[in-house]
Amino acid sequence: MRFLSSALLLAATVLAADKGRPSLKNAAYKNPKASVDSRVADLLSRMTIEEKASQLLQGDIRNWMNESTNALNQTGLEWSTRDRGSSFYVGVAVPNEWIVEHIKTAQEYIQNNTYLGIPAFVQTEGIHGFLAHNATIFNSPIAHGCSWNPALVEDMAIAIAKEARAMGVNQLFAPVTDLARELRHGRVEEMYGEDGFLAGEFAHAYVKGAQSAGVSAMVKHFAAFGVTEQGLNTGPAHGGERELRTTFLPAYKRAIIDGGVFSIMTAYHSYDGIPAVSDPHLLTDILRDEWRYKYFTMTDAGASDRLCSEFRMCASDPIDKDAIVQYILPAGGDMEMGGGSYSFEKIPALVSSGKLKEKLVDTAVARVLRAKFELGLFETPFPGLPTEEANKVIHAADHVALAKKLDEESIVLLENHNNVLPLRKDASIAVIGPMAHGFMNYGDYVIVNSSTRGVTPLDGVKAVSKGQITYAMGCERWSTSQDGFSEAIAAAEAANVAVVVVGTWSRDQNELWQGLNATTGEHVDVNSLDLVGAQEPLVRAIVATGKPTVVVFSSGKPVTAPWISDNAAALIQQFYPSEQGGAALAAVLFGDANPSGKLSVSFPRSVGDLPVYYDHLNSGRVPSPDAGVAYENGTLVFGHQYVLGDPTPLYEFGYGLSYSSFVYSNIAVDKQAVRAKDAVTVSVTVKNVSERDGQEIVQVYVKDLIASVVVPNIQLKGFEKISLKAGESKRVSIKIEMQDLGVWNARMKYVVEPGDFMFLVGASSNDFRGNATVTLK
Repeated sequence: MRFLSSALLLAATVLAADKGRPSLKNAAYKNPKASVDSRVADLLSRMTIEEKASQLLQGDIRNWMNESTNALNQTGLEWSTRDRGSSFYVGVAVPNEWIVEHIKTAQEYIQNNTYLGIPAFVQTEGIHGFLAHNATIFNSPIAHGCSWNPALVEDMAIAIAKEARAMGVNQLFAPVTDLARELRHGRVEEMYGEDGFLAGEFAHAYVKGAQSAGVSAMVKHFAAFGVTEQGLNTGPAHGGERELRTTFLPAYKRAIIDGGVFSIMTAYHSYDGIPAVSDPHLLTDILRDEWRYKYFTMTDAGASDRLCSEFRMCASDPIDKDAIVQYILPAGGDMEMGGGSYSFEKIPALVSSGKLKEKLVDTAVARVLRAKFELGLFETPFPGLPTEEANKVIHAADHVALAKKLDEESIVLLENHNNVLPLRKDASIAVIGPMAHGFMNYGDYVIVNSSTRGVTPLDGVKAVSKGQITYAMGCERWSTSQDGFSEAIAAAEAANVAVVVVGTWSRDQNELWQGLNATTGEHVDVNSLDLVGAQEPLVRAIVATGKPTVVVFSSGKPVTAPWISDNAAALIQQFYPSEQGGAALAAVLFGDANPSGKLSVSFPRSVGDLPVYYDHLNSGRVPSPDAGVAYENGTLVFGHQYVLGDPTPLYEFGYGLSYSSFVYSNIAVDKQAVRAKDAVTVSVTVKNVSERDGQEIVQVYVKDLIASVVVPNIQLKGFEKISLKAGESKRVSIKIEMQDLGVWNARMKYVVEPGDFMFLVGASSNDFRGNATVTLK
């Protein structure tokens, strides 16, 4: 390497400093055949308190890589690996070759020029693609949930991990396991949906996929993040122990414990007045003592400082670093991410002064080391490939094909009046709207300038159509100006059909923090779910032409537009797409792909209806409310729930149309009388009664008919996505453990109570085709 001579000079300095320490020739921690427990114990016994503290602090590749010139900062490399040696972040918008070069430089320096040679976690984002130039961009997690196909997300995670590993990255900040139950929150696009069972299946699939490819996942944000007050990012969340355990924790446990994830990122917010970053009940009582989790947690960027600066639990001018350490480590937190004051630098001094027990430090360090040993970092510190080989993995053809397939299966057909879809390929089509062309409407966590590459809706339609295609933007996404309406109206009038693409927008990782306008994304929260600016007036103007108008919502969260549902010829929801998004959309529009997605999040009629998640507690929402209506012509019909509105969702969780039709029959359970340790198999026959091959998502919900505490009215407990040829029938069997149907009783004990449980089988949370009841003795 071109840095070799400089590295040798640094090595001489380091080795001189370590002179006199015991030989490591036969150290147990260096023996890959030794047990992980013995390797951890041996290595820990050899570490100074400074080395231990270093394993609890995150570094950054920019500590030694010049972002402008690629030059090596030799002093920065030595300092970072010595004082912040646990890990380093590499999600920087520089050429990939620079990233690889400096990852390799750091890992080789650690191995060759430090006494203990503890390899670093190399970290970046990965919720829907590896954060690097030309890496494959998949659609956003809220779309993944709508596919109801965790196997595809496991394949996606494998692809992302392969691309990351090819560059030497070994840890991804994903999956997001938070629930999308507060739709004003900007990060809805990063979540799989509103339901803990569904989210848990997807998060579990991601963890298994990534880690099977040799890259650590990091489940975030632990726990109950995303339901913050007013929908504001990092605000407080209000809830009790029962809600925490019933609603939120199951998804995390599925990913963390069943998935065997090597790391967890804690959350920014407080829950019931206790910051998640220093919550001993969450991080120790539950995570360690109950769940027996043995790896490490890490704060989010700058989250440790919030104990002083936002939560006012310690002095903030200057930040009381001692207090932060004394809050987090004893509570069960382990590692501190960058972005703040790096309070964990104070660990050696606190131990020396007797204010912090070294045993607490040892526990945290042991968790970090265990993850490194089990991931195989000591045997393969740098898994990166030569540039030519890495380029064959990054953006590989099979990864791009997978992105298109996942996108196709995630698209949800919301309305199809008079079966206007699929479109004829010889039809003349006007493609209209600010999200139709000119940029790729990706979600957040994509590398700088990503919006300039990918298949737009216009590109996709042009590639498939055999008819005349015209395009008009109509309006800017961020403007109320209607100056472009006349061109759009003319295009629609001259065509057989109009496809209008509108929605929300996010920003890439650089733009997101530059203050540029956006309507979703981290720290981008809203108090309205309506279309912004001139977008809905544009749709109305195109519908008014009398031409069949297909509206596509390209968005990161639900849009409230009941008028469009009623008046557009068809309505499609495509949550933020992959780089093949336009191709996937065109496949659905023209019938080359039969829409099979179903909503993983309920759509309200108005932001004032929130929350609208399906699994509300008993008494939370009556089945047939006394709803009022404010009609377009000004007529008011007054009700009571609400006076001029309806609290039920416009589109419920699990809803989605197909070009095929399915009939359910012969719903049965394999036993009527059960014990708590039993499993029940729910079976149903599903037939495709149409002339088109299609996919159906069979959903099984449970209703606890009598419980000792108030429980959710229904809960999803099983699902299966099946493919059926035209006219084909299949018997579908879904196994459900009775142990999973318990409640947290009035004494906060988990019990499976005797009584009747009804299993409801159907096509959505409000479209049941039959049921069967079992009795627990």
